Amino acid sequence: MALSVSGLRKTYGDTEVVAGLSFAVEPGTCFGLLGPNGAGKTTTLRLCLGLTAPDSGAITLNGYPIPAQAQQARARVGVVPQFDNLDPDFTASENLLVFGRYFGLTVTEIKSRIPDLLAFASLGSKADARISTLSGGMKRRLTLARALVNNPDIVFLDEPTTGLDPQARHLIWERLKQLKSAGKTLILTTHFMDEAERLCDRLIVIDHGKKITEGSPRQLIAEHIEPQVVEVFDEASRNLPAFVEATRHLAERVELSGETAFFYCREPQALLAKLAAAEGLRYVHRASNLEDVFIKLTGRELRD
Repeated sequence: MALSVSGLRKTYGDTEVVAGLSFAVEPGTCFGLLGPNGAGKTTTLRLCLGLTAPDSGAITLNGYPIPAQAQQARARVGVVPQFDNLDPDFTASENLLVFGRYFGLTVTEIKSRIPDLLAFASLGSKADARISTLSGGMKRRLTLARALVNNPDIVFLDEPTTGLDPQARHLIWERLKQLKSAGKTLILTTHFMDEAERLCDRLIVIDHGKKITEGSPRQLIAEHIEPQVVEVFDEASRNLPAFVEATRHLAERVELSGETAFFYCREPQALLAKLAAAEGLRYVHRASNLEDVFIKLTGRELRD
């Protein structure tokens, strides 16, 4: 296994942030850790990297026990942190050079890798650019390139596309798929369910430090949610509550959130016929997805 975690626990004060987590990551796959804010995702990554000591449990990363041999394990690991921490005093190339030295690589070795790393990040023309001149998307791509400077076997990515525009997100997704095709193991946390659905071979959903489900995206959708969703929006007509009461029996499950009703269906035709005749309501009919699973398992309440 690229990463094996068993019975992992971590408490801060009176709060158990990680509460008995167990999971395993196969080499050459993308594994996702999903959960609301405060669920324990980032703490779990820090524990797996040996940056935080667990209260109990066993971790093996790249064949090394963690935290006892974390330094040896991290020699073949790359990390894309949640927030970019590039050095603003250096150029793009200098950031890669300095970071590579932390792994004991020679200047010659690092310089030979820099052109390919910048090309991989679509930053070939920015080798001598100062960090302050780069856009947010460019900085994120450079942080990804920096994580690859030591040619790692495993790459940890903590919310790698947060704050990026759609074009930058799609480019990073394509690069991550390339890494997986090259045999790298990716361990990903994200708040974008479409990102997890596109990239992850397997994932776990955690909440309050506990694992609440595990499987492939397709498997979790099939197991936890009805196949069709009809979202109905009230256009200030105030007709939605009455419509929900009159049509609730046409769906397996209905959830109200503000001015929107979510009808989870197996056979939505009768509901769609009712909507076609309804006034003041708009609707979207779609297939269920991983976000529906996530909301069902963790709730719609806002987490701060």
